[in-house]
Amino acid sequence: MRDMSKLFDIVAIGEAMVEFNQTGERGGRNYLQGYGGDTSNAVIAASRQGAKCAYVTRLGSDDFGRMLLELWRGEGVDTGAIGIDPAAPTGVYFVRQLDTGRSFSYLRAGSAASRMQPGDVPESLLKNTRILHVSGISQAISPSATETVRQAMLAARAAGATVAYDPNLRLKRWPIERAREVIVATIQMSDHFLTSLDDVQLVSGFTEPRDIVGWCHRMGAKTVVLKLGRLGSLVSDGHDCIAVAAHRVEAIDATGAGDCFDGSYLACLAQGADPVSAARWASAAAALATTGYGAVDPLPQKAQVQQLLSAAGP
Repeated sequence: MRDMSKLFDIVAIGEAMVEFNQTGERGGRNYLQGYGGDTSNAVIAASRQGAKCAYVTRLGSDDFGRMLLELWRGEGVDTGAIGIDPAAPTGVYFVRQLDTGRSFSYLRAGSAASRMQPGDVPESLLKNTRILHVSGISQAISPSATETVRQAMLAARAAGATVAYDPNLRLKRWPIERAREVIVATIQMSDHFLTSLDDVQLVSGFTEPRDIVGWCHRMGAKTVVLKLGRLGSLVSDGHDCIAVAAHRVEAIDATGAGDCFDGSYLACLAQGADPVSAARWASAAAALATTGYGAVDPLPQKAQVQQLLSAAGP
């Protein structure tokens, strides 16, 4: 049952950036300016599905930081816990569309978000949320960010909030040995482990989806949602493992699809859905998120998701 004593459905912590996404022909010079950052994308996706959300990060005192604040406010995401760092920039990244997939280039070293400290965790905010969402990217951007995420999870759990974790592995940010150590420790603190197949294959050493689900539970995961891209997802509570189908769409750019899945899934949970029903809704939302360029612009509204599910039938 939904806890109506909480002000927020979802609070997320991490790094948001300004995005430049290559459009048109492969190798072209045209870039569409947008926004990114996995946990930021997720709370915007959740807000578009009707959840009440807040975001925690640090931004530079620059135009890019002000653009992000304007974005969140326009999306109905609370910005009261966002700090402004006059001594560090807001991060930027570029996405190129290649025949072999997407290529990401980041300008984020020394960013304001990477300077987050455990003392920045807004414990009063975490006492007022149903769900805290964090990611491996939030942890990987700096050692202090790793500790900040851990402190946020401890505070959320102490307040009775549910914790969701997507490892979102980026080996450009940290070596696999360190990533594996932190990810396994974080799984144990999570209620919902939301991971893509590629990420957890590298961390676990297993390749088959159901073997991976078993490994996740042995590492301490309570609910596992294994995202399989075009093959849908697996949802497991440790007893039953349910396959959830994907949806066929005219996909253009999958940059924000996984984040859209996370946010839409958590929005449904916050509104009282069970994990399998939440994953079915999130699968449709993630499919729609691939039909435009960029991580944020294509994130669907609730009515669009409902329309796709209605058209797909039972």
